Amino acid sequence: MTANLPPPPGERFNFAAHLLERNRSRAGKVAYIDDNGSMTYGELDDRVRRTAAALVAGGVRREERVLLLMHDNNDWPIAFLGALYAGVVPVAVNTLLSGDDYAYILSHCRAQGAIISPALQPVLDKATAQAPHELRFTWASPLSGVIAKHAPLAQSAPTSCDDIAFWLYSSGSTGRPKGTVHTHANPYWTSELYGTRVLGVRESDLCYSAAKLFFAYGLGNALTFPLSVGASVLLMAERPTPDAIFKRWTEKKPTIFFGAPTGYAGMLASPRRPAREDVALRLCSSAGEALPRDIGERFTAHYGCEIIDGIGSTEMLHIFISNAPGRVAYGTTGLPVPGYDIELRGEDGAPVNDGEIGDLYIRGPSSALMYWGNRAKSSETFQGGWTRSGDKYLRDSDGNYVYAGRSDDMLKVSGQYVSPFEVEATLVKHPAVLEAALIGVPDENGLTRSKAFVVLKPGQSPSEALEAELKAFVKGELAPHKYPRMLEFIAELPKTATGKIQRFRLREREAARR
Repeated sequence: MTANLPPPPGERFNFAAHLLERNRSRAGKVAYIDDNGSMTYGELDDRVRRTAAALVAGGVRREERVLLLMHDNNDWPIAFLGALYAGVVPVAVNTLLSGDDYAYILSHCRAQGAIISPALQPVLDKATAQAPHELRFTWASPLSGVIAKHAPLAQSAPTSCDDIAFWLYSSGSTGRPKGTVHTHANPYWTSELYGTRVLGVRESDLCYSAAKLFFAYGLGNALTFPLSVGASVLLMAERPTPDAIFKRWTEKKPTIFFGAPTGYAGMLASPRRPAREDVALRLCSSAGEALPRDIGERFTAHYGCEIIDGIGSTEMLHIFISNAPGRVAYGTTGLPVPGYDIELRGEDGAPVNDGEIGDLYIRGPSSALMYWGNRAKSSETFQGGWTRSGDKYLRDSDGNYVYAGRSDDMLKVSGQYVSPFEVEATLVKHPAVLEAALIGVPDENGLTRSKAFVVLKPGQSPSEALEAELKAFVKGELAPHKYPRMLEFIAELPKTATGKIQRFRLREREAARR
């Protein structure tokens, strides 16, 4: 299962101490660059251990939780790794949530304190005013004033591979967010099995992730992967708009970029996208949603750089099926990452044949322990060593896995499955279309009819003629029953903070109209 990779050394293992030890010989090398300056590996080591000492001196005990509510800057890895070093559990949360969401999370995780960006203090104040759980302390970035008076903690907490290290909250797109519990060994496995062995992140790389550090995807991209090999990381606090990304591509010259399909589509549509010779990209990564073939092919044609598309999850911490450098099959998610087992199961629980759509199950060493305080959801997702992803996939004749949609998004039209992603990927191939989303809408007889919501590229105008043209375009590309019976032009699609399309919001909108 572990692809001949030796396990973390010994029964005692602290992931923060593991990263610091790996980089002791790189004390003078830049580890992080944020909007305000840079930090060397030596400075990171010192500040992580001072943060750990400050937490211990403040009376925070092992396994107690600390909320991490911060924009991406150099203090983020200091706070996260400092907590791990002390045996304290950082709970990294999305910076775009509401006060109500934070109130729920505070009560759910029972955080003893919070480490925050000052701009987020008002929303945290709103949350603490309504949360029954009271914080003992709040530290605001920059952390230098808090940690300077503490000598670096000499030894890390004597944690083990299976001790709880950190929590990440799910997006909560279908209900309250779930506290996903990960161990100290889990990021070791994702960095070794995927970051090093598949992506091939190198010490010489400058990594830049549009996905923020509080996401499982971003945490690997901008912390565990680069720090495992001594690479450098570029952080950005602002939203990853195309212009913000282009500015850093051309000025800072990152060599690896991590993004999502919606971001790549927006960049390709921008008239201000830089030329190939103005960037230093050698590799790009995509996750969050399946990457349409057309986007991957157009990006590579423009930049001469492959986009490595893969699927991961908060529950598995990072990517477990992926394309690989030099072996990219656009339009597919690629092959299982060595070290992970994959099964596609039908409605009866039995494996499906190649070419048939099934539910995706994963088994691998980076699986979360549970959803905290949620036995029902834990039992539903974590099943005897296997993790149920909630995604539908098929495997083609080459062994590549092809995304068919989320299990709760799949449509059955005329008795046959229709994958929203397949129709959406076809629509975005049309030169007038920027983005698309497909849902099922019941007609007057209670039968499901497919409806597409389409965002047009700048300069394009909605019309009945264009609507008819798009329907005909899909008919010409796919089986006739798959074309959208209805189509609506929309200014913007509802999305999560990770860029995933929230089709359930579109279904709610349609239900409200009826």
